[in-house]
Amino acid sequence: MIDHMGIKVADFDRARAFYDAAFAPLGASFLYMVPGEYTGGVKVGGYGRERPIYWLHEAAPAEGHSQHVAFSARNRGEVDAFYAAALAAGGRDNGAPGLRAHYHPNYYGAFVFDPDGNNIEAVCHSAE
Repeated sequence: MIDHMGIKVADFDRARAFYDAAFAPLGASFLYMVPGEYTGGVKVGGYGRERPIYWLHEAAPAEGHSQHVAFSARNRGEVDAFYAAALAAGGRDNGAPGLRAHYHPNYYGAFVFDPDGNNIEAVCHSAE
């Protein structure tokens, strides 16, 4: 149901390096950088598979207000690969890949804190 959304990141280049690595296993990549003349020089860019849906906006994140975003994975292997890539890119563990049957029997997810402390998840809802 998400059309698009954005989060604040303290260091755009650091966040971009993290998301480049974490999103590659999900088939998503950096697709668009908004020209600085439209943002007052602030770095703003978006990730997606076919069009940008997840936007990074360089700004001081509100202290103590992390966000949670879950991204769909096409299979459980993508969840596993997302988790490994995100940790290798500097993310912090917030829940290794596995079933979360308390949501539903096939809920397979992994959780990582990004460099700004946002709780980023990859989830697969199929039995594969």
